[in-house]
Amino acid sequence: MDEDEVVVEDATSEDSEVEETVEEIVEEIDPLTEALQRAESAEKEITYRDAEIQNVRKRFMSEKATAIQYGGMGMARKMLNVLGDIDRALSVNEDEGLVLIRSKMWSELSSDGVVKIETKGEKFDPAKMEAITTLPPSDQFPANSVIDELESGYLYKDRVLIPARVVVASDQ
Repeated sequence: MDEDEVVVEDATSEDSEVEETVEEIVEEIDPLTEALQRAESAEKEITYRDAEIQNVRKRFMSEKATAIQYGGMGMARKMLNVLGDIDRALSVNEDEGLVLIRSKMWSELSSDGVVKIETKGEKFDPAKMEAITTLPPSDQFPANSVIDELESGYLYKDRVLIPARVVVASDQ
């Protein structure tokens, strides 16, 4: 039986050697797998960053286009104040020079995209109009309709530059 025991011991020692060799191979593969995982993670991160950079560029270009499109709003608002002063002066004294200046000024403003907000006979639009006061509705002016315009309002392209100040028919 001693011989059998020796054989068993030899087999056991061979098994342990095989296990050690497998562990060494696994340890050798593990750093490679880890490096590949890191590389894959880095590639994903780079792709994410590239997409983020593209989104920032698109947003910047959109904001730049909007700034260019509406860059004249401030000047248009100032010129409309001057135009209002000219209108008030013309209501007191009809002067041919002022009429020509007003006509030229309105022509320039309208060519730049300024449009008067229409209020007569329209429904009240709180996005474009400011209700200064309300009156009870009548047959001529149903509820939520504009009765009178106190001050003109203007749009610059599609944005409200100055809201129209109006009197509105309302039950409240």
